[in-house]
Amino acid sequence: MANELKSVQVLAPATVANLVCGFDVLGMALQQPQDVMTLRLIDKPGIFIQKDDVYKLPTEPEKNVAGASLLALMEEWKEPVGFEVIIDKRIKPGSGLGSSAASSAGAVVAANHLLGNPFSKEDLVRFAMNGEKVASGVKHADNIAPCIYGGITLIRSIFPLDIIQLTAPPMYVTVVHPQIEVRTSDARQILRKEVQLKAAIKQWGNIAGLVAGFMKNDYDLIGRSLEDVIIEPVRSILIPGFDDVKKRSKDAGALGGGISGSGPSIFMLSKEEYVAKGVEEVMIDVYTRLGIEFKTYVTMINYSGAKVIEIP
Repeated sequence: MANELKSVQVLAPATVANLVCGFDVLGMALQQPQDVMTLRLIDKPGIFIQKDDVYKLPTEPEKNVAGASLLALMEEWKEPVGFEVIIDKRIKPGSGLGSSAASSAGAVVAANHLLGNPFSKEDLVRFAMNGEKVASGVKHADNIAPCIYGGITLIRSIFPLDIIQLTAPPMYVTVVHPQIEVRTSDARQILRKEVQLKAAIKQWGNIAGLVAGFMKNDYDLIGRSLEDVIIEPVRSILIPGFDDVKKRSKDAGALGGGISGSGPSIFMLSKEEYVAKGVEEVMIDVYTRLGIEFKTYVTMINYSGAKVIEIP
């Protein structure tokens, strides 16, 4: 049974997927930037997406990540329903900051609220993964889950879906987004299909160490575990200045970091704000010298996830 609200707004946060060693299984929500999604219940059944003049995103529901996610939700709702969708896109597509996940997650969180919250968060992740499939060709939840749940999430399994919320100590996140595009689908295609057992063992140790570091509030263990021996060596070649940013950020006191999602954004975790701001100066210097336009953020972990704002 839908509630009496006719319109709702959702702030859908950017996310950092993989968290260096946790390819497709770890993700973290950020305080900034955030998309603003507005959904309105309408009498005419179907999904009507308002044209986006900035990024020229498709308005056909099955080709739009928000639309595809809503179609999956409506399939299980069973009753005829109509939504008008307005997306104020503040997370640039192709940034590596979970732009498609924010639209996908924001749409289903908003729709669920308008319908009286009949679906669980796990259901919403399942619906929103259909948007990720439109964006990258693969159903993955490492951006979707933190966007909906907030904080840091572990995706133990996709089929069946098994999401674990992790505790973590306070940390600052510094992000640089070089204004180049790395498509998720392209970044997946260059990955090796097989890995050496020796590399896999090292990666498993780092993932376990990172999860333990988060849950034990052990900053040193977090820093030691932020190492990727499988994905980063391949993907980093797509990002100019990556090695310089990483080395100089750690020299400036960052715990560590790496590629955000499939890139080109790079993130670094820091214990103190002054260190995070020092890391931002490093990032500014590297990309100014390279002559590549960029945007930076100094933010923190978003523990609430996609936030609903009711519109009277």
